[in-house]
Amino acid sequence: MTGAIRAEQGPRGGGRFKRFLERLSSTEEDLHSQELREEADSKGCTRIAACQDRETVRVTGTLRTVTLRPRAGVPTLEAELFDGSAALDVIWLGRRAIAGIEPGRSLIVWGRVSLNHGRPVMFNPKYELRPLGQE
Repeated sequence: MTGAIRAEQGPRGGGRFKRFLERLSSTEEDLHSQELREEADSKGCTRIAACQDRETVRVTGTLRTVTLRPRAGVPTLEAELFDGSAALDVIWLGRRAIAGIEPGRSLIVWGRVSLNHGRPVMFNPKYELRPLGQE
């Protein structure tokens, strides 16, 4: 009996086939987001979507963007960290660049999260760059 026939007959045996169909119909971005969420869970990190205002957390993800944006005349390095559930703005005050902080790089950051215009933000976090081969 094939998996397709078993899936039509009922819930028994349909789990793997259903997951297979979901993976086939998912976009590449959906699959990447799922991998990032699983990585966050495996490393014991909090998902960004679950972070509360003024909570000290440890999160992991991939940097989407890195920009230099002055604030009140002070150089500021801003990056958007995405973990598959939501995005977190990571801001280093007084920095023009940090070696290894570049789009596409995986890292773990920890510190206090605050909300700025409804978006989670972390200022001057401690961070750990993930090795390039493990992303």
